[in-house]
Amino acid sequence: MSGLGFPMTPAMFAPLSHPTFRRLFAAQAVALTGTGLATVALGLLAYDLAGEAAGAVLGTALAIKMVAYVTLAPVAAALAARLPRRAFLVALDLIRAVVVLALPFVGEVWQVFVLIFLLQAASAGFTPAFQATIPEILPREDDYTQALSLMRLAEDLEQIASPLIAAALLTVVSFPVLFAGTVVGFLLSATLVGTSRLPARKAARPEPFLADATRGLRIYARTPRLRGLLALEAGVAAAGAMVYVNTVVLVETRLDLGAPQVALAFAAFGGGSILAALLLPRLLRRLEDRPLMLSGAGMMVAAVAAVPLVGGLAGLIAAWVLAGFGFSLTQTPIGRILNRSAEEGDRPALFAAQFALSHACWLVTYPLAGWLGAGLGLSAVAPVLAGLGAVALAVTLLLWPDRDPETLEHNHPELAPDHPHLLGHGAAHRHRVVIDDLHPRWPQPGG
Repeated sequence: MSGLGFPMTPAMFAPLSHPTFRRLFAAQAVALTGTGLATVALGLLAYDLAGEAAGAVLGTALAIKMVAYVTLAPVAAALAARLPRRAFLVALDLIRAVVVLALPFVGEVWQVFVLIFLLQAASAGFTPAFQATIPEILPREDDYTQALSLMRLAEDLEQIASPLIAAALLTVVSFPVLFAGTVVGFLLSATLVGTSRLPARKAARPEPFLADATRGLRIYARTPRLRGLLALEAGVAAAGAMVYVNTVVLVETRLDLGAPQVALAFAAFGGGSILAALLLPRLLRRLEDRPLMLSGAGMMVAAVAAVPLVGGLAGLIAAWVLAGFGFSLTQTPIGRILNRSAEEGDRPALFAAQFALSHACWLVTYPLAGWLGAGLGLSAVAPVLAGLGAVALAVTLLLWPDRDPETLEHNHPELAPDHPHLLGHGAAHRHRVVIDDLHPRWPQPGG
């Protein structure tokens, strides 16, 4: 395999030699597995409470999840900036464990909705704070890139492994026991995070809470590459919604097959994503993030556009492998883009903004894919979603400059000549530019 250049080498796992990252990666793995078990158990709980209306219950729960992510992530980031990082992460894991522990005891659908909101509110705080910690632990770009690929790989493997683990458990226990597995996962995550030596957070500037809560969004809106990234995320969400929402209908209605084939189609998407995650560390040493991510989104759009031409399961599997490969190409490098777009102290706010804005895209495309699929039919909804994805790609090309250097030549006519920044750099100067207090707007060359 090494003769083919396949990157499944010890070098890919080098970040695991770092003890803190190893603990955090293990924490992510056990929490993901627990979350996967909860997903299966929640579906069974919804059916137990609502019978044939279980689909509506789950759809509402998914909408609640997205609303919590979109609205609370920036607020949680501002709160996290005022609290010790390790204690904050551990507390959120414990909150998630307590909420899941209560789920088997609910007797009404509205109680499920309340607990789901609390669970996802905790996740909206935990996930961006966790992600923003990794580049501080692994400051070398190669190490960080490999860590991103490993984390992507863990997420993809979880989507395959958790349903299999749940299926095996359900042969000997009832579904509420799956919630116990989720609780164990969150408790193990809290233990691993709590015993990790996290780097001290850079002292935050004293700002009002609202300014802190919106800081990441302001950086996002004023950075050209990030505006392009948001358009790209919209395209990914349009194509990805077709996979996540309509695969079941494609397989069972259009192809007249059953649940095993549905699982196989989803596994194809996950397998494509895993393959890309394995290849990415080497690809990112040769190619820039922007063209690689645009290529990935283009693969997803092409795969969805091909759905009306699919005549059997083999064709759908091929399309979903391509879509999964493209999905990983677009999602894995995002951490690198965010890392180079903010100072260390602003990274948690920016990761939270990315978390909220990307989920806002899915909040729109999930119901759109479902409603259009039901109203227009699958052969019509696929070209519509692919068209939306293509438009988003075109917007990305306009917003994200092809030449996107980290350093820009610029000046500061608003600063006094004796300002320390000008004394250190000169009147017209070049350095790495991010949106911060001295650069509240993206500078034009020489301006």
